[in-house]
Amino acid sequence: MKRLNVILIGLLMVISVNQSVNAQTASSTASATATANIVQPITINKLVDLDFGDIAAGPAIGTVTIDPVTLTRSAVGGVILIATNDGHEANFEITGQALATFSIVLPSSIIISSGSDDMTVNNFVSDLGLTSALDALGEATLNVGADLQVGINQAPGLYTGTFDVTVAYN
Repeated sequence: MKRLNVILIGLLMVISVNQSVNAQTASSTASATATANIVQPITINKLVDLDFGDIAAGPAIGTVTIDPVTLTRSAVGGVILIATNDGHEANFEITGQALATFSIVLPSSIIISSGSDDMTVNNFVSDLGLTSALDALGEATLNVGADLQVGINQAPGLYTGTFDVTVAYN
């Protein structure tokens, strides 16, 4: 009988250990969904070039400014603004995802040339600042102005150069 008790106790221990192992290996699973929404790429298209207008250079250096917010042209120093061409800001159309915010990158300066003569264009600024948002239709208009540095008795000529404006989603 003692032997039967030992066998029964041993059997109960095996069953008890087996149930503990089964309880520890129980598992649970949950599912999740992965999604992605591809939006319309942001694009920028030039509508109008930056034009400093007609300018007469004088015996002192001068600066001509195109303001993209007030849409005005002004001068300081040794330059005279000629009314035959008042100049204007550059104008760009931006399109993309409705209501998305974006950043604007403008150049720090560029050189414009006429033959071997150069002038510096710097202090680029936009009417939207450096960040903005597209409207409910996914559109925005961007005006860009800058300063033109005119040298002493700058040589007459049509000066040209290019600059890049970059926009990117935030």
